[in-house]
Amino acid sequence: MTYKIFIINDAEEDILEIYNYVANSDSHAKALRLLSEIEKKCKSLSDVPERGNYPPELERIGIHDFREIHYKPYRIIYRVIKSSVYIHCILDGRRNLNELLENRLLR
Repeated sequence: MTYKIFIINDAEEDILEIYNYVANSDSHAKALRLLSEIEKKCKSLSDVPERGNYPPELERIGIHDFREIHYKPYRIIYRVIKSSVYIHCILDGRRNLNELLENRLLR
């Protein structure tokens, strides 16, 4: 079964922030390559989305609706509903994400 991939608005904003940060601190070319790799990683969920682990911050509070995969320091947080995968966040894993994940995913 092939799953459809959807990137919600919050995740699109995350992508824009990542691009801007890398473009300003390094180069536009590097930012474009990074976004291309993140996009490939997201698209890879169309085959086996259940392979991701539960984000520990959410698992600790009993939430098992979301999964995550990683690309370098970035965490791609998503939810599988029927035959669709919804990308909710693409976040820098070096940050403390407890409050951010709880607020964003539970609203």
